[in-house]
Amino acid sequence: MSLQITIIGGGAAGFFAAIACAEASGKFHEAVKVTLLEAGPRCLAKVAISGGGRCNVTHACFDPARLVTHYPRGGKALRGAFSRFQPRDTVQWFTERGVRLKTEADGRMFPVTDDSGTIIDCLQRTARRAGVAVHTKAGVQRVTRREYGFDVVTKGETRRADRVILACGSSPRGQAIARDLGHHIEPPVPSLFTLNIKEAALNALAGVAVNPVRLQLKLPQGKPLEQTGPLLVTHWGVSGPAVLKLSAWGARALQESGYRATLRVNWLPNWTEAHLQAALLDAKATMPKRTVAAPPTAIAPLPRRLWSYLLARSGVDPQTQWAQLSKAGLRKLVQELLRGEFTVQGKGAFKDEFVTCGGVRLSEVNFKTMESRLCPGLYFAGEVLDIDGITGGFN
Repeated sequence: MSLQITIIGGGAAGFFAAIACAEASGKFHEAVKVTLLEAGPRCLAKVAISGGGRCNVTHACFDPARLVTHYPRGGKALRGAFSRFQPRDTVQWFTERGVRLKTEADGRMFPVTDDSGTIIDCLQRTARRAGVAVHTKAGVQRVTRREYGFDVVTKGETRRADRVILACGSSPRGQAIARDLGHHIEPPVPSLFTLNIKEAALNALAGVAVNPVRLQLKLPQGKPLEQTGPLLVTHWGVSGPAVLKLSAWGARALQESGYRATLRVNWLPNWTEAHLQAALLDAKATMPKRTVAAPPTAIAPLPRRLWSYLLARSGVDPQTQWAQLSKAGLRKLVQELLRGEFTVQGKGAFKDEFVTCGGVRLSEVNFKTMESRLCPGLYFAGEVLDIDGITGGFN
């Protein structure tokens, strides 16, 4: 009989695992049958919406030692794996299959078509050519360990499998299967989410973007977390890469605090306090009769709507002439520009494209092979593991 390999989960990890098994089968076994089971009506649904529909495939970070620093959980375990297969190999893999990737200024890599359909077509076409049998609407109810391997039970059918690869993301069903086969599951909580700040004046700035800002998140317990990068003001609070990175590093602590925290924002991270004070004092001296309604030329890149909002937060009337700006008003303005504080009162809606912190305990997996240390013949790929990366193509 042929060697039966069953992959549970039709996302990016599942398809890549299925293709790798099928393409390598001739080297190790005369007859291998690879079957992929997807619970939903279609495969690669998260790939379709990733990167806003453009598909952020990977990140142009080709040093494994640096690459692992972008993983709040799992970096140590990935160090060896990345020495064997890393983003450079990902780029080559797609190039060999007719898909060229491009690198954007921030290091994110996309297909040159800017269309996630390009990646989906490549994975499905390659799987088909490799002989992978793909079944949708085939949700797995349970997996039972047998003397010969496994019984994989779907609705109305039981499949024999010699090897099983769990690649079903953060789904409760996948975690239940791993648990039933002896594994511990680190409690799943959302990662990569926006922060809710219920302040009408701030929310009215929805659409204002600033790059860079420096953020500091102060939680009830533990050290403050910091990130620098782009920020976007939204109708419900703040978003953007800097916020999403904060949420990744603070995923579990934020969940434990009920998503209550204090966010300190430095809108001008490239300015020292002394430098900023000097710039404002220079405005007082050089344009005393002008009102403070517009920011000084030196910090003019700051959006005018944001400047007006920060004036209001500082208690400074925008019709005040620069010459009349009090020392107290100037100090308060500097504080709002460099150390403005906001109360975080929740997180944004958990979107399908975002990731989860938690999953199969990493100490129970052999990262040289991705095989279970507890259940021989069981393997893991993707988000079912307690691994997650920051935003930018690391997931």
